[in-house]
Amino acid sequence: MQKLVVFSGAGMSAESDINTFRDSDGLWEQHRVEDVATPEAWARDPELVQRFYNQRRKNILNAQPNLAHQLIAQLQDRYDVHVITQNIDDLHERAGSAQVLHLHGNIRLAKSSGPNAQYTQELYPINGAELNLTADKCPDGYPLRPHVVWFGEAVPAYEDASALAQQADIFVVIGTSLVVYPVAGLVHNIPASCKAYYIDPKADHLRVPKQYQLINETAVKGMQFLAEQLLG
Repeated sequence: MQKLVVFSGAGMSAESDINTFRDSDGLWEQHRVEDVATPEAWARDPELVQRFYNQRRKNILNAQPNLAHQLIAQLQDRYDVHVITQNIDDLHERAGSAQVLHLHGNIRLAKSSGPNAQYTQELYPINGAELNLTADKCPDGYPLRPHVVWFGEAVPAYEDASALAQQADIFVVIGTSLVVYPVAGLVHNIPASCKAYYIDPKADHLRVPKQYQLINETAVKGMQFLAEQLLG
């Protein structure tokens, strides 16, 4: 069975009405990224950061996987499908994808806010939409924070993602602007023999090598087109 690796970004979830800070000049839901998505923000005002992610989690719980998520899951009938996502939502899993690697964390999970939190593998499921600063703590007594990779933190899953890219027979990039490094570098890690596709309304060969077939469509329309080719 061929290994099909999907690398998804914010455009993947946009048609499920999930927004990102890159939609509005560095503002994420009217907040400066520096105020809600950095370790320094947590140290300065953890209540603000916790409220912010509680609201994001509520929005994600209310969202539904779109047709693009569903089509990727359907490809599992024909291929060994692995999803690498920059998104912190769990829509790929809820659509039925069984092998999902989150580069930037999963907002449905929590972790310690103690020292070296960015590297911890101790994760805790969140029941419902909210984490409480005073009530929800790890065994060491630190408040739980969202399992999200903030700006300035390491991306521990990158090496696993790079290994998947190097093993791909088919590599699909979908809905990412490819401006966040190091993860954007994954597009260069695929084998020379790999069939590669880039689905994005702004897809061009300035962002990806000539090896990639460009599909200048949204995630849903692009995946409909590609699924016909891959399942036909």
